Amino acid sequence: MPSPAHRGRPPHDDVLTPAEWRVVHAVRHGLSNRQIAVRRGISVDAVKQHVANAVAKLGVADRKGLRRWSGAPKRSALRSQEQAMETTLRLGPIGQVSRTVSDIAAAQSWYGKVLGLKHLYTFGKAAFFDCGGTRLYLTAECAAAPESILYLRVADIRAAYQELQSRGVEFTGAPHLIHTHADGTEEWMAFFKDPDGRPLALISQPKP
Repeated sequence: MPSPAHRGRPPHDDVLTPAEWRVVHAVRHGLSNRQIAVRRGISVDAVKQHVANAVAKLGVADRKGLRRWSGAPKRSALRSQEQAMETTLRLGPIGQVSRTVSDIAAAQSWYGKVLGLKHLYTFGKAAFFDCGGTRLYLTAECAAAPESILYLRVADIRAAYQELQSRGVEFTGAPHLIHTHADGTEEWMAFFKDPDGRPLALISQPKP
C-alpha cells in the first residue's frame, strides 16, 4: 500500500501544474474567477484554489502580483525559442486588429461572404479573418468595448515587455498564453494603453 507521501497525482517538474497554468494565463488576461470558471468548465471554488496555489508557489503577494508575473510554462514554444531571439526591440508589423460585433454569426457571414475576406477560424463568439497578412479579430464577447485594439507583432514578447516597461509603459498584465493551435503554434499577448488610454497589445506566435 502506498505511503501518504506517494498518494494522489504525480508531482510536476514545472513550477505550476497544467491546470494552474491555465488559470494563471486567464488571470493575466484580466478575467474574473467566475469568467474563468465558465470558460474552463470548473467551479469558482476550484479557480480560487488554483489562484491561491499559484500565489503561494510563485511567492507573489496577491492576484495583482500574479497578473504582473511574467513566467512561462517549462515546455512552451515561447521558452524553447527564447535563446534564439534578437535583443533589439522591433515593434510591428500590425499582426491583428480587433473589432466588436453584436452578432458573431451575422458578422462572420458579412465579412466573409459580402466582403470576401478569407475566413481563418471561429471559436465560440470570436471569428478571425485574413486581411493581407494582418488578422481581423471579431468578437461578440465584449460588444460594449469602446475601442478596437491594435496588436503589434514582436519576435520575443517577454523581452519586448521588459524593454517597454523600462521605458515607462504600463501593462495591465504580463505576457500570457491565449491559445495553442493544432500544429503547436502558441498565441501570446500582453496588453497596455497609449497616453490617451487607447488599448494596444503585443502579440507573438512562437512555433514548437
